[in-house]
Amino acid sequence: MKEFTADDLSEFDGKDGRPVYVAYKGIVYDVTESAMWGDGDHEATHSAGMDLTEEHEDAPHDVYVTDFPEVGKLV
Repeated sequence: MKEFTADDLSEFDGKDGRPVYVAYKGIVYDVTESAMWGDGDHEATHSAGMDLTEEHEDAPHDVYVTDFPEVGKLV
């Protein structure tokens, strides 16, 4: 499994056609195919290319990010 630093992850921000990756509890997920992450933005609240573990605790939904492909781990 590929290892990502925070700097590595920040490159996957969904801008200019780049893939959309987010980290949650140490796992990096590819959410590029999600309609909820257009242009690397989720509901004008969260940005791609980041560790969203702490922010997710306040989310108004269950943990379904795990339905997306795992592409690595955050180190």
